[in-house]
Amino acid sequence: MYEIKHAERKFYIGDHEDETLAEITYVEVGSNQLIIDHTGVSDALRGEGIAGKLVRHVVDFARKENKKIIPLCPFAKGYIEKHPELQDVVKK
Repeated sequence: MYEIKHAERKFYIGDHEDETLAEITYVEVGSNQLIIDHTGVSDALRGEGIAGKLVRHVVDFARKENKKIIPLCPFAKGYIEKHPELQDVVKK
């Protein structure tokens, strides 16, 4: 099991936020929106569902902070579209 850590504008797996094995980054827009702009997983972790777990972490964070998500990252957008239980946080 990998620990997902939170740094400024990202969730990541790795020893340090500047040297990640996997990450999802976002930009805060105003006080109530997040734009997911990138999801990346190293070859070492591919195929383990890590990217989906990272998206879920951002969704949970957005819910806790009462923010809406604009998923510009193609992976995050597709993942959220395939999971109806995550769509309540998407900005319409």
